[in-house]
Amino acid sequence: MPRRLRELGIVIGDLPPGPNNAITDVPEVHVGHATIVRDEPVVVRSGVTMIVPRAGDIWTDFAFAAWHNFSGNGEMTGLPWIEESGLLGSPIGITNTHQVGLVRDLLVREAVELGVDEAFHLPVVAETYDGWLSTIESFPVGEDDVRAALRGAAPGPVAEGCVGGGTGMICHEFKGGIGSASRVAQTASGTFTVGALVQANYGARRDLRIDGVPVGRIIGYDEVPSAGVDPVAGGSIIVIVATDAPLLPVQCHRLAKRAAVGLGRVGGFGHNGSGDIFLAFATGNHIAARPATNHSLEMVPNEQLDSLFHGVAEATEEAILNALCAAETTTGRSGRIATALPLDRVRELVLEK
Repeated sequence: MPRRLRELGIVIGDLPPGPNNAITDVPEVHVGHATIVRDEPVVVRSGVTMIVPRAGDIWTDFAFAAWHNFSGNGEMTGLPWIEESGLLGSPIGITNTHQVGLVRDLLVREAVELGVDEAFHLPVVAETYDGWLSTIESFPVGEDDVRAALRGAAPGPVAEGCVGGGTGMICHEFKGGIGSASRVAQTASGTFTVGALVQANYGARRDLRIDGVPVGRIIGYDEVPSAGVDPVAGGSIIVIVATDAPLLPVQCHRLAKRAAVGLGRVGGFGHNGSGDIFLAFATGNHIAARPATNHSLEMVPNEQLDSLFHGVAEATEEAILNALCAAETTTGRSGRIATALPLDRVRELVLEK
C-alpha cells in the first residue's frame, strides 16, 4: 500500500506538523483532484488538481500573495497581476503542460457562472509535463474534469502520488506526483500554520537525498530501473505555499523563495529544462474585492518570520517526499514504466544511517 514518509518512521525537520500534515491544515484551504487513467483509444495518465482558498470565497475575499521563479522553463498564469497587485483572487489549478489554457478558461467561466462581479478574471493555473507516460498531445483533460476537481475540493487529508495533475509525473527518475505537508510555527505574534502542496516532476536519481542520506546514489539502476526520461533535459516542480499568518505581499514573496530550500534538501537544482515556480498566499488578512473604504491590515513583524521560513522549507521537503512515497509504479504510453520508490529499502537506508 502507498504510504507517507512518516509512516516509514522517518521524521524530518524540527517543527511539528498540523493534524493532517497537509496544506489543508491552513483553515479553509481545500484540495480536489480529477484523475484520468485510460488505455484506449490512447494511453492517458493525467489529470488536474485544484487548491481552493477560503473554502471557495477567494473570488471575492482576496488573499495577499506573491510568487518566485526559481527556474523559468514552465508556466503559471496570472502572475503579472499578482506581482502588480499582490492579490490572489481565484482557486489555483495544476495540470499538464498542454492544458493550462483549458483549465484557466474554465476557472474564468466558473467565476462568471457564480456571478462574481468583476470586469475580468486572471486565475492562476500551473503545469508540469506528463508526456513521457501520457499521450499529452491527445488533450485528455476536459471541462468536466476541471469541474470535478473544483467540486470535489475539500478539507482534511490530501490524496497524494498518482492523482490529479500528478498522475503522469516522474520525480528523481522514480514515480512522482502530488504531495503535501504542513508545519506549525510559533511566533511572538501567535501560532500559525504553513502548508505546502507540490506537483513533483523533476530531478536526477543521483541527486535524491532523504534526511541527508544520498538514497539516489545508493539505489542503483540494477536495483530499480530508471523511468527513462532525461532527468536533466526536462522536468519541473510547482510548489504552492499557504499560511494563515497575516502577511503582506512582500512577506509572501519571502516565503515563496524559501520553497527552494526544501527543494534543495531533496536534490533539486533548478536545471535549465526545469520549470520550478513557487507561489505563496496568506489568508490572515481579508481583502474585499470591492472595498467601500480603506482596509485595516495586520502583519507579522519581519523579525518574527524565521519560524515561518523554516516551516516553508520543511513542508516543501516533506511534501516532495510524500509524493514519492505515495506514488505507485505506473506503466504508460509505449510501455514505459515509472517505478515507485522502494519504501522498505528507503526505510533501511535512512533509519540505519
